[in-house]
Amino acid sequence: MELLCLEMDTIIRARPDPNLLCDDRVLQSLLTIEERFLPQYSYFKGVQKDIQPFMRRMVATWMLEVCEEQKCEEEVFPLAMNYLDRFLAVVPTKKCNLQLLGAVCMFLASKLKETRPLTAEKLCIYTDNSIRPQELLEWELVVLGKLKWNLAAVTPNDFIEHIVRRLPLPEDKLAGMWSCFRGVSVASRASSNTSKQI
Repeated sequence: MELLCLEMDTIIRARPDPNLLCDDRVLQSLLTIEERFLPQYSYFKGVQKDIQPFMRRMVATWMLEVCEEQKCEEEVFPLAMNYLDRFLAVVPTKKCNLQLLGAVCMFLASKLKETRPLTAEKLCIYTDNSIRPQELLEWELVVLGKLKWNLAAVTPNDFIEHIVRRLPLPEDKLAGMWSCFRGVSVASRASSNTSKQI
């Protein structure tokens, strides 16, 4: 990709706000909100007749590989898995549609978390063209409807900053630890972009 004068291929992030990170009300609010976005019960026993736990594991592994290969933001995969589990908890799904559902969930999560989201065409390629872009877009509407358009779920990543801040460590160690968490994905993206340009 060619970049113009001041354009960069890295993501600029705001610094963590210590006022939010040290306020117990924020953590309590995250915990309360998280409960609203969890599947109600084990859907393998009650809802799903065709899908088994090992199938979910296979599609989760595939989704993680796609997210890693596409260098997605670290929030995309857990958010996509949240969508997948919430959908499977309410809609009986055929096993032949499980990869399509996984692709749709990644599509939605990347739209919410990425500055350059995954495209329907690219996701279809990752399924070895077993689904069509139009099919993915149709299922997108179905998934959105079943999730009642509630996409801003709280995931484990949302708790990391709050937990790290509460560790009994000196401030300079906390800053270093947090820059490590944030720097890993950005650094790996930057190094891969540099190697592409060389």
